Amino acid sequence: MTGAALPGPDGRLRCPWGLATEDYTAYHDAEWGRPVHGDDALFERLCLEAFQSGLSWLTILRRREGFRAAFAGFRIAEVARFTEADRERLLADPGIVRNRAKIDAVLANARIAAGWEPGELDALVWSHAPDPAGRPAPRTLADVPAATPESAALSKALKKRGFRFIGPTTAYALMQACGLVDDHLADCCARGPRPVP
Repeated sequence: MTGAALPGPDGRLRCPWGLATEDYTAYHDAEWGRPVHGDDALFERLCLEAFQSGLSWLTILRRREGFRAAFAGFRIAEVARFTEADRERLLADPGIVRNRAKIDAVLANARIAAGWEPGELDALVWSHAPDPAGRPAPRTLADVPAATPESAALSKALKKRGFRFIGPTTAYALMQACGLVDDHLADCCARGPRPVP
């Protein structure tokens, strides 16, 4: 069966992508699909997913600490105060992906989110989590969608508030990464009940 869970070196079944590299295995087992809460934590994931657009997630994963250092740990209030000098610094930083449009989107999104009430980004994102009871566990990678009606609604809600670089596919990647959905394959060792937010 193409795209089904595969045994890793430890004999445990995993999503096939989680076996591609040690970096992927660690991320797959410990983070991907686990519930993430908090405005800054969700802002980080949103920014990283936007930077990933058109690139391999491994590229982003291996530069994650560089991104965190460059963007003040993705603390919204601090990023919102970045100046033109900070923007130029980011555009010259080899530790991140130096894409002008994506950097500008992070800065603009931070300025928007900085004006929200504490917990508002968390509440907005999690309000789009689908009912897990209505989502059967995917058996193969072919069963995992690239976008869903919920991710389209999340994208629309964020864009309505002024956010950039958050289309339905990026929004769905955020939902997968932050545990709003559990897209670990049915036989994957990392699949499990997610705590109620």
